[in-house]
Amino acid sequence: MKSIHGGDIYNNKVNMDFSVNINPLGIPHSVKEAMSDALSYADRYPDMACSGLKKAISEYFTQQGCSIQSEDVIPGNGASELFMAIAHAIKPKKAVLPAPGFFGYEHVLRAVGCDIGYFLLDEQSDFSPAARLDALMDMLTDDTDIFFIANPNNPTGYLADSTFMKQIIGHCKQKHIYVVADECFMGFCEKNYSVLSLLCDYDNLIVVRAFTKLFAIPGVRLGYMLSKNEAVRQNVQRNLPEWNVSVLAQMAGEACIRKSEYIKETVSYVSRQRRLLSDGLKKFGFKVYKSDADFILFYSKLPLYDILLNKGILIRDCSNYVGLSQGYFRVAVKTYDENVRLLKVIGECIEKNQTVRADGD
Repeated sequence: MKSIHGGDIYNNKVNMDFSVNINPLGIPHSVKEAMSDALSYADRYPDMACSGLKKAISEYFTQQGCSIQSEDVIPGNGASELFMAIAHAIKPKKAVLPAPGFFGYEHVLRAVGCDIGYFLLDEQSDFSPAARLDALMDMLTDDTDIFFIANPNNPTGYLADSTFMKQIIGHCKQKHIYVVADECFMGFCEKNYSVLSLLCDYDNLIVVRAFTKLFAIPGVRLGYMLSKNEAVRQNVQRNLPEWNVSVLAQMAGEACIRKSEYIKETVSYVSRQRRLLSDGLKKFGFKVYKSDADFILFYSKLPLYDILLNKGILIRDCSNYVGLSQGYFRVAVKTYDENVRLLKVIGECIEKNQTVRADGD
C-alpha cells in the first residue's frame, strides 16, 4: 500500500528517496553541534514556554522588518501538531481547501468533524490559485470558517504572489474566515511572498512555518505558528500538550534561526538543481509544472512509481491527491549527483520500455 505521505523508507527497499523534499545541503554544522550539546540537558524537563526559541524567532523576523513579538510565536512538534491544535482551537464547521493540496489539512479537519469544500486549481495554468480568483472568492462565503492555503503549494510547488494573498486574506477577513497560511517551503523560494507583514492588520491570519525541511531535521520535529490574535493563540496553546517541544528541538531551532547565510545558499543551490531536474524531465516528454519550491510535480503515462521502486528509488505517487489522478508524480530536488542519477535511471527505463514495445510490434 502506498503511503499518503512521502518518506515510506521503512516498508520499502530504498537507496535514494525522492519522495520527501529535505534540504539537499543537509543539516548545518552549527545545528548538529547544538543538538549534540542538548544531550547534556536530556536529564531535565524542557522549558515549557520555549522562551529562548520564541525570542530567537521574534528577533530574526524583527530584523527582517516584520513586527513579531515573542508572545506572537507558538512552537510545536512540527507543523502537523500545530495544524491539529489550530483545528481543535477554532472548531470550524466548514472549511475550504485548494486541491490538489497537502493531505494534512484534511486530516486535522476531519478530526474535528468539519465539512470540507475543495476548490479545484487550474491544471492549464500550473495550478495557480490566482487563475480562478473570482471563483475562489465566490466559494469563500459567510458560512465558511477556515481556509488553508500553502504557499508555495504542495504538491505543485506553485508560489502565489503577495497581491493574490492579500486579496484573499482581506476577503476572508470581511467574511470572518480564518486563513491558515502554510509557509513551510517559503525558505526555498527565490521570491519572498510571505504574508508575515500582514499579521498586524489581519487578526484572521495565522502563519505556520517549520524548520523540518529547510534545515533537514524532519526527525527532530519542530515548527512554529505566528498570530497577532491573542484569543486564537490562547486557544491553540490550550490544545497543545505540556512540554511539546523537546530540549533538543528547542536548541536546534535557536541554532537554525541564526543561519541566514545557509538559507541564501540553499535558495541558490535549489534553484539551479530544480532547473536541471525540470529540464531533464521535460526532455523525456513529461508534462512538468512550474515550481518555486524544492520539489517538482510532473505527469507521465509510464508507471514510474513501481518502475523506479524496483530500482531502489522512491518517488511520490500523487494519484491520491484530490484533484489529481493516476500518472501524477512529485520528485524532490536533491543533490546534483542524485538528480543526475534519477534522470539517468528514468532515461534507461524509457529506452527499455520503447525496446519492449518495438519487439512486441
